[in-house]
Amino acid sequence: MAENSEKKTPSIPISSPAFDCLAVTNVQVFPFREGANLGHMKGYASIVLNDQIQIRGLRVMDGEFGLFVGYPNDPFYKGEDFRTICMPITRQLREHIENCVLEKYQAAVA
Repeated sequence: MAENSEKKTPSIPISSPAFDCLAVTNVQVFPFREGANLGHMKGYASIVLNDQIQIRGLRVMDGEFGLFVGYPNDPFYKGEDFRTICMPITRQLREHIENCVLEKYQAAVA
């Protein structure tokens, strides 16, 4: 009998360390002037992950517990709440992105 002619590509399991190696390689922060009344929003940021993917529209926000990073929302979503376009899934990546963005924001404001 003939063997199956389809070639299978090796799959990487989702829990593989290859997916845990995302790093912020570039950060651009655009702080707002103090005169603007934009509520809790203090500025915008864009980041590049592993020199391969760019995420724009991150917001530097001043919340109840200090500064944090907000992720871009879908402007066409018609529900009651906001729907985020992209966001980190793991706490480790979220904290890494937040630390990089807020560090650059503090340097730009100072």
